[in-house]
Amino acid sequence: MKKKYTIIIMLFIAMIAKSQVPNTLTRQDKIFGLSKIWQEVNYNFIYLERIDRVKWDSTYRVMIKTVQETKNDYEYYRELQKFCAFLNDGHTFILLPKSIDSLLYTDMFGAYRIRLKNIGDKAIITHINESKKGELPIGSEIVEVNGLLTEEYINQFVAPYISSSTEYVLKDEGVEKLLMGLKGDEYRIKINTPDGKSKTITLIHDFTAEKEVYPPIQDKQLLDFRWYDNQFAYVALNSFRDPKIIELFLEKLPELQKAKGLIVDLRCNKGGNTRNGTGILQYLTNDTILYGAKSETRNHIPSFKAWGRYANPSDTSAWSKKSFLMSQDRYYYPFDYYPANFKPSNQKINIPTVLLIGHKTFSAAEDFLIFADNQKHMIKMGEASHGSTGEPLMFELPGGGFALVCTIKSTFPDGREFVGYGVKPDIEVKPTLNDFIQNNDPVLNSALTYLNQDSKP
Repeated sequence: MKKKYTIIIMLFIAMIAKSQVPNTLTRQDKIFGLSKIWQEVNYNFIYLERIDRVKWDSTYRVMIKTVQETKNDYEYYRELQKFCAFLNDGHTFILLPKSIDSLLYTDMFGAYRIRLKNIGDKAIITHINESKKGELPIGSEIVEVNGLLTEEYINQFVAPYISSSTEYVLKDEGVEKLLMGLKGDEYRIKINTPDGKSKTITLIHDFTAEKEVYPPIQDKQLLDFRWYDNQFAYVALNSFRDPKIIELFLEKLPELQKAKGLIVDLRCNKGGNTRNGTGILQYLTNDTILYGAKSETRNHIPSFKAWGRYANPSDTSAWSKKSFLMSQDRYYYPFDYYPANFKPSNQKINIPTVLLIGHKTFSAAEDFLIFADNQKHMIKMGEASHGSTGEPLMFELPGGGFALVCTIKSTFPDGREFVGYGVKPDIEVKPTLNDFIQNNDPVLNSALTYLNQDSKP
């Protein structure tokens, strides 16, 4: 009887939570928002030729009916997320309205606070609130969710809503968002602990008052600096969003000039402004010219598109070629290419340098890697970068959300592509579950080993 009352109470809580979700959009609003995305993608999306256009259009037709049947604004925006995820691009996605985003929970479940990470293609518990660390030890793997194998659950209920350019980032975010939901949402999970035990628990999203988390989570500073072996300097550049990072770096530059080797950690850098990256990189090389990404965008001239209807693909005249490509949405405007020029300076350092990279090395941080690509004294170590950059067009949607559509394709100066593939490390180092449990950083350790060997006479 007690169990029956518990279930009734949980259902009641879930009903109350769902009633708090805004329901403000009319059917016309919903169709307009969906159609706005479809229109802007067709007109501006740089990777339009990569997608199945027939399937894209047929999906839109189905979605016209689907969005009208959504029960509230949250369900509507989830459908828009799924629509954008079809495009497989990390810079083309939906930003939820604040009224919805504020209601979502990722790691709070009342008595529990759980954070997850993809380690070795497994959903691993990396942090737990202090009072529950004995019950759910870190390093435990979630193997089932609501009766489904974790991978199957992600494929059905999580991954279809994630916009990603690379398969490995899709897996990462699928794990991180595995248990995301509204207050009252319930998850019955089965876990395997590091010592081989299995247990099943029920989690229900609700505010977690307990602040203490194990292991403690330290806020990332914009720039982190330390020494190893009194000869190798470590600098973590954790974001290029704030130009203050250049100022912080310049404060450390006199000290850096004493180093025999340098480690630049970009593994947590999700991008920002490319100029902030080159503003630092210019001091890490003797070169005064650095070569960044080449870029292009779609070029749409309506008359040429109309004439393209009569153009033959085999025609050799420039007019016919241009008309045909325009009619196929495959005519591009290459931006003028200018390398970055810097003045000579006696503050520059040119020493063996290891760039640490990973799946969260994103956007402007990847631009940094492209500028550094031809530097003989630099080597990339870790895992492939995120694999997405660009200039998104942002526009508002009904209900206060926003859509972003990528408008620029960027490549290495020689044409090599990294969007959809990631910038590959010269030396790949993949952290394991055992590394995590033992608080071991194999990427950093490998960098120190490399610099030690390089510094020997």
